Amino acid sequence: MGKLQQFDISLTDNKVVYGPGEYISGTVTVRVNNVLPYKAIKVSATGSCGLSTKANDTTWAVEEQYFNSTLSLADKGSLSIGEHTFPFQFLLPAMAPTSFEGPFGKIHHRIRAVIDTPRFAKDYKCEKIFYILNLLNLNEVPDVELRNTVSKTKKFSYMIVKSGTLSLTVTCDLKGYIPGQVIQLHTEIHNKSGKDTGTIIAALIQKVTYKSKRMIYDLRTIAEVEGSPVKAWKHAEWREQIIVPALPQSMLEGCSLIHIDYYIQVSLKTPEVSIALPIYIGNIAINMLPVTPHSPPPDASAEVVPSAPPAEEGDDASASGSHPLEDVQIPTKSHSQQQPFSYAPGLNFPASRRDAEPVGSPSHPVLCVSTGATIPYFSDGTVTPVHTTGQLILPPEYSTLRHPSEPPPSYEESCSTAAGNQEN
Repeated sequence: MGKLQQFDISLTDNKVVYGPGEYISGTVTVRVNNVLPYKAIKVSATGSCGLSTKANDTTWAVEEQYFNSTLSLADKGSLSIGEHTFPFQFLLPAMAPTSFEGPFGKIHHRIRAVIDTPRFAKDYKCEKIFYILNLLNLNEVPDVELRNTVSKTKKFSYMIVKSGTLSLTVTCDLKGYIPGQVIQLHTEIHNKSGKDTGTIIAALIQKVTYKSKRMIYDLRTIAEVEGSPVKAWKHAEWREQIIVPALPQSMLEGCSLIHIDYYIQVSLKTPEVSIALPIYIGNIAINMLPVTPHSPPPDASAEVVPSAPPAEEGDDASASGSHPLEDVQIPTKSHSQQQPFSYAPGLNFPASRRDAEPVGSPSHPVLCVSTGATIPYFSDGTVTPVHTTGQLILPPEYSTLRHPSEPPPSYEESCSTAAGNQEN
């Protein structure tokens, strides 16, 4: 390193995660074993987003910047032999977006220091990555405490001349969750046909949209549950749950290039029918108010539940009077979260309740949130943080679909579909 023995940046209290509008402070330390002349010593704080058109490519096709502030720590002079420290402080913008990293782009924030040396001499640089968490308070999302229900009816043919009708209704208890909470799923299937269905699959899907020169959709199956087929002429109910693992929050407020959506997708392969329920993943849980005798449940008046459509005409449907539907329960065949998994060494989320404590409350788990694919976990305890690229934080059946792929429907499209089914 020549004259320079040490050149690094340290943040106050070794803090690595900050909120928008906070001050970030620290020191730049320089140690030299010989006199080092310089023209200037500067430190800067930057935040930006870059997108590429190829996976894991750092050549950005599109970029946007959120902040770029520079301080001059020392003007023209010389550093004497020994150690020198220079304090700095920056105010982070109120609309700085949450840090995130994915295969086609990232939102990153860093502190960079530069020793600008005289002409023909080597300049010295060092940098420190820090993370911003712009909390998503689910209580600020409209109607997030309501139940989420969608119905769909499918008429299909089998054995060449026969036809039947299948009605699928899926409900989850809320429209928003935080990591560690449990998504309660209730699925009803009316199989008005003489043919057994295929297995039923429920999955938590993440869709990341990169708004580059062309839209890029990265779809990932976060967790998956598989239920048994439904026999002919059966009305089946399936109750299951999915634990929300540590995931980046929905949306990325302040960023116009990357958007994150989550869906609960319930589907059958035979006959082919699928329902997608959009949900939000946030950082601050919904405050569920207790129901009193004088007040209806929060979702009693505003919930839109499409009514079950009438049986459609067909060879089998017309004979439904002689084939009354029998009520049965669907057993679960496999679950990617059957075994509890750790989000970080020594940490586990307990089973969550609808009245889950907000992040930061005394009774909340030490592990609070995750901010992205490569952002470290952070806690108030002495647990060593681990990166979210580790296998501990995702269910065993975590997978990704090939790109490009058609995205699930938007929230508005789902609502339109539900309304259309209700009218039918």
